[in-house]
Amino acid sequence: MSLSSERLAAMAAGALAAAVLAVLYAPVVIGALFSVIEVTRNGIDWGGFSLAWYGKLWQNQSILDAVRTTLVVSACSVSLAIVLSIALALYVEWEGAIGRRLIELVVYLPFLLPPIVTGLSLLIFFANLGISRGVATIVIGHSVFVLAVLYRLVLTRLQSLPATLFEASADLGATRWQTLRHVLWPQLRSAVATGAILAFTLSFDETLISVFLAGDATTLPLRLWAMMRVGFTPEINALVTLVLLFSIALAIIVSLRMKPEGEMEE
Repeated sequence: MSLSSERLAAMAAGALAAAVLAVLYAPVVIGALFSVIEVTRNGIDWGGFSLAWYGKLWQNQSILDAVRTTLVVSACSVSLAIVLSIALALYVEWEGAIGRRLIELVVYLPFLLPPIVTGLSLLIFFANLGISRGVATIVIGHSVFVLAVLYRLVLTRLQSLPATLFEASADLGATRWQTLRHVLWPQLRSAVATGAILAFTLSFDETLISVFLAGDATTLPLRLWAMMRVGFTPEINALVTLVLLFSIALAIIVSLRMKPEGEMEE
């Protein structure tokens, strides 16, 4: 009886998991399907497979401009967050550091708060300073948002390093810059790369913060939002499919890089 009950429980859990996955991913599959299958008033034309809508996306200059802006914003945001995360992690791990808890609160709070709160707070901040909204404000907003991810990974990697590593470098006469460049950076490089990919994914898909800080600039999520307001078309389905595929690819890369080294070798 116990074995049968366990089997039934496992089957029920599997069925529930399958139902949840179906609910989550069915819209994605349907959107991708309708990006290559034509839907008419008479129904679905299953024999009308075509990549024409993907070609129209490539010819749509407004979408290409939005993609270019999004890539620039994400690259600049991640670069700025990398520098800040390394500097803050080194300071927090320094023996004479003051206000460690306050620094971590400032770093983590924008990521933990709802994006609408973070975006509105930054909007008020820039408005009080008289700074016009645009690409620069989006970059700052995204940097504040993704900083927590990079900071956590860099700090965890830094804390795992033995103190004797730095002591040996100092005994051999290396300056702080030489220690950072030749000893510390090679150890942090993998954590920074993983955090950068994850932060790039978050920045690339971020919408709510961009809504408050964009001004006249348009990122790809904002362009997609504007297209959806006038109704769903195969062009939107094609754009959504490409964005999802890109995001999934980055997520897979992050998951592979975060595996233990021994497991990856196997």
